Amino acid sequence: MNFLIGCAIWAYKGWVGELYPPGTRATDFLRLYSRRLTTVEGNTTFYAVPNPETISRWVEQTPPEFEFCLKLPRDITHQGLLQPHIPAALQFLTGMQPLGKRLGPMFVQLPPSYRPSLIDDLTAFLMAWPRETAPLALEVRHPDWFQEPYASQLNKLLEQLGVGRVLLDSRPIYNGEDDPQLQSERRKPKLPVQFSVTAPFSLIRFISHPQLSQNQPFMEEWVTQIQQWLQAGTRIYFFVHCPLEARSPDNARYFQQLLEQSGVSVPPLPWNNLEHPPNQLSLW
Repeated sequence: MNFLIGCAIWAYKGWVGELYPPGTRATDFLRLYSRRLTTVEGNTTFYAVPNPETISRWVEQTPPEFEFCLKLPRDITHQGLLQPHIPAALQFLTGMQPLGKRLGPMFVQLPPSYRPSLIDDLTAFLMAWPRETAPLALEVRHPDWFQEPYASQLNKLLEQLGVGRVLLDSRPIYNGEDDPQLQSERRKPKLPVQFSVTAPFSLIRFISHPQLSQNQPFMEEWVTQIQQWLQAGTRIYFFVHCPLEARSPDNARYFQQLLEQSGVSVPPLPWNNLEHPPNQLSLW
């Protein structure tokens, strides 16, 4: 299964009645989520490290093929230099090992203040991570990382180390009129999208617009890219966000439909197997 799709979270009460059956309890959210979508970004670990009991529940509640792509805690990535936090990063990795095969690539999200001048610090951190046994991806947010010569330097470094590049696409929420619904998500950086793969896998974070029609041109562009990367053997993790979190699952499901309608070879969405036939989403 080289294509996995999901959202940033699973514990959202607003999905009851849509993604989850009416009356679903919060304790059942993960079990039901993992039988509808195939991966989750695991944004929760950015704010708090789960204890061993929580990790055990995650394993018990999810099928073996489901994957968690966990974000390293902000206490590691957002405290200036990375090197002083290498021991904490390795300790975090050790704590997540009980997930076993359910542990997908983890990722480091660097703050906008982390500049290309710190590339030596970044290199030391990435080299200390056991990348061959624990795949890692990197998301940068300082604008200079997207300009030459820094863009090429970063991609070369990641390719040499086998570290993935997190591709953040916030274009849909900056497209069109100034919608007040989008203000909170527009705190995400408005950065160019570089369609580059630096490892055998890629993590894509798609910040979708609440209106499906606003996403269409960007989703179609991703369909083309993903088809090419899958044909080259790249493993794709596609995460759908939305300023109105209630719409994230449907936007993810719609993207799955676009892939299938375009003839891209992707695994069936488990969610669709629960409905005969599944509801077909529409732009309008």
